[in-house]
Amino acid sequence: MRQAKIERKTAETEISVEINLDGTGAYSNETGVGFFDHMLDQLSRHSLIDMTVRAKGDLHIDDHHTVEDCGIALGQALVKALGDKKGIRRYGHFALAMDDAQVQAALDLSGRPYLVWNVDFPTAKIGSFDTDLVREFFQALSTHGGITLHIDRKHGINSHHIAEAAFKSVAKALRMAVETDPRAAGVLPSTKGAL
Repeated sequence: MRQAKIERKTAETEISVEINLDGTGAYSNETGVGFFDHMLDQLSRHSLIDMTVRAKGDLHIDDHHTVEDCGIALGQALVKALGDKKGIRRYGHFALAMDDAQVQAALDLSGRPYLVWNVDFPTAKIGSFDTDLVREFFQALSTHGGITLHIDRKHGINSHHIAEAAFKSVAKALRMAVETDPRAAGVLPSTKGAL
């Protein structure tokens, strides 16, 4: 079973993450940050990865530690659930349109973390949520999930739509990458012999 549970506790946050890579996109996410919960719901639903996230953070300071640490824990859970990575497709890409916004994601579950971020937001906030935290989440996910991740905004004038298109495009690319390839069952998708 390609499932994992990660618990992470620091002086700033207490995070619990459970995922099932072979799920249906069922989710239950409660971080105390409403907009971020909405984005995690999109990540789960459109990747078909079942996801339960519980977070208690120092929200009296701001949302930064909670959002970043959820990215760390989700990345760690992804690594654990993928195991030796034999039989996965490894690569994924998706260009997602949402009203005025189009965001493209391409990723490689290579074990070599690298984030390319070409996403600008026209506003500093979405409600009370800092738009800078979208990048912080994906940086943490990429670093701790060992993902080479490129996210590019092609169009967009509404910050909410841009952020949501980013999460959904990454979700669709992730779905593609974690799926097992029936033509390569049990085979590591690399000529190096290691990922």
